Amino acid sequence: MRGYCIFPNIKGGNDIQLRISRKRMKKFFSRFKLNAPVTLGFVILCGLALLLDYVTNGWANEKLFSIYRSSWTNPLTYVRGIGYAIGHADWAHFAGNITYILLLGPLVEEKYGSKSLLEMMLITVIITAIFHVLLNPNAALLGASGIVFMLIILSSISNVKSGEIPITFVIVCIIFIGGQVIQCFQDDNISQLGHIVGGICGGIFGLFMIGHEKE
Repeated sequence: MRGYCIFPNIKGGNDIQLRISRKRMKKFFSRFKLNAPVTLGFVILCGLALLLDYVTNGWANEKLFSIYRSSWTNPLTYVRGIGYAIGHADWAHFAGNITYILLLGPLVEEKYGSKSLLEMMLITVIITAIFHVLLNPNAALLGASGIVFMLIILSSISNVKSGEIPITFVIVCIIFIGGQVIQCFQDDNISQLGHIVGGICGGIFGLFMIGHEKE
């Protein structure tokens, strides 16, 4: 007699496997945490700005994502005054800045909070734009390097106590800010002024934020 098997409820078995798969997928994705919304949001904006510039063949960077001296009656002047920070010349420029921001931004955001980081970024962007327009009006500035230098200097002083100035902070300032001062005499199409202003902002923020960490 030939033996055989009967599967009376194959559909039900598939439903069980499907539910198990869904639970596993849900458990897997639940491990991902939105730990730094301001940092990630800024990175996404930079990526969209770069894509838009490619699509418009450079129009977006010229009109929206670079800062230079222009008429104060032109509304785009004020858009560029902030928008330049998310604009980048090309993929290499974008990747260089975003790598530092993804490394340092979450650390700073976790310590001081998303709101404080956003405020510090905006202040750095605005102050850098003002100095650039006043001191280097004939060149266009774009990119998040000012924010990068702010984060570098700020992170170097983020673990100190009130009334103390760590030696490591002084060394970082000398290396990064001092190096940019020296490079000011080179013609390399890099805005050392933006780096210097960003670094100074980071140092001031770091000293001011001592004792104001997120609880």
